[in-house]
Amino acid sequence: MSIDRSNSSLRRCVERLATAAAAAGIVVTASAAALPPSPTPPKPVQQTSPTAPARPAKPEVDSATLDRLRDDVRAVHATGVVGVLGEVDTGSGRLPARSGVADLTTKKAMPLNGYFRIGSTTKTFVATVVLQLVGEGKLSLDDTVDKWLPGVVRGNGNDGRKVTVRQLLQHTSGIPEYLRPATSVEQWQEARLRTWRPEQLVALAMENKPAFEPGAKWGYSNTNYVLAGMIIRKATGRTWGEEIERRILTPLSMRHTEIPGTDPNLPNPHATAYTRFTPDGPLMDVTTHNQTMGDAAGAMISTTGDLNRFFRALLNGRLLAPAQLAEMKKTVPAKALQDMGVTGAAYGLGLMYQPLSCGGGYWGHGGDEAGFSTRVGVVPDGGRSVAVEVTSRSPTDLAASRRTNNALTTLVDHALCTTG
Repeated sequence: MSIDRSNSSLRRCVERLATAAAAAGIVVTASAAALPPSPTPPKPVQQTSPTAPARPAKPEVDSATLDRLRDDVRAVHATGVVGVLGEVDTGSGRLPARSGVADLTTKKAMPLNGYFRIGSTTKTFVATVVLQLVGEGKLSLDDTVDKWLPGVVRGNGNDGRKVTVRQLLQHTSGIPEYLRPATSVEQWQEARLRTWRPEQLVALAMENKPAFEPGAKWGYSNTNYVLAGMIIRKATGRTWGEEIERRILTPLSMRHTEIPGTDPNLPNPHATAYTRFTPDGPLMDVTTHNQTMGDAAGAMISTTGDLNRFFRALLNGRLLAPAQLAEMKKTVPAKALQDMGVTGAAYGLGLMYQPLSCGGGYWGHGGDEAGFSTRVGVVPDGGRSVAVEVTSRSPTDLAASRRTNNALTTLVDHALCTTG
């Protein structure tokens, strides 16, 4: 569910599968004895008196999780992706892992604290800010889009007077998609450095008729979150990125998460992102590009460690008051995804819910971008989470995309069900 550059009809199918996974896989190295440094600075050491009790010993490695996932990492890599980088946060320790290579030319290993484009996982950050504003009384989920953006959603049967903020966040608005992805290397090269304003993206969507009447069903559309970002700016006087920075990234010390704006580059270290523009075409380097087309629907950059930190904080109540977190977790059946085999899929406000094989379920949000796929999942109390990055995509090859998505879903399920 995010920004990709592929055949339009196949892209929609693949992105729906990606949203359905809405979770994170994890891959493990052969040895977990030495963990890499955290991507976020350690907390300051607290001073202790001579009589203070000794600190407890470092918890043992969660061997059950590692053992269970060794086979899974081979399975996800075997689906044809170039590299995989993942991390489990058990609540008592971080288990980072990698498989494959960061670059097909250099054959270097995936950077353990590498940056990547998170695509539609951005949507959970945006929804969190909107719900914080609701809690502060600055807007209401029942406000219409037209109240905040008069005349912006209009034409071809689209009417912002009939669409609410809740319907935007929940993908029940019926507002059409704006994405018109490249279907060839030539189109990609021509468009990759172009800068887009959110108003231009919405205008592209308004050239199409609504997918359905507001509230009639569930249907994923990136346009919903571009509009949510515009509403944040109207309500606060600051961009959605500025609000995420001051409300989420700074309080949680997420120093490895960025909103890149017009900068087409990824921070170092990072893996190379690859995409096939045709099912049998070569993998093309798509790492460097202007991400303004993603906007509030999918423009952010992060790391596995930072994503785990965010989702655990969100689900354990550090970012939203109980009333707003409860609103976020009010779901509707994602019927379109269920029809595609994603049993039990449901969507809240920027959060996806999916059942676990061991009982219960998990929350998260997937993201697919040019050359990157992200999955994040967290148990309901925020006590255990997983985040995974996969480099290389073949969005025009539906069978290949299904294989990778199925392997990632298995990884997430095992990571959240296995306990030491």
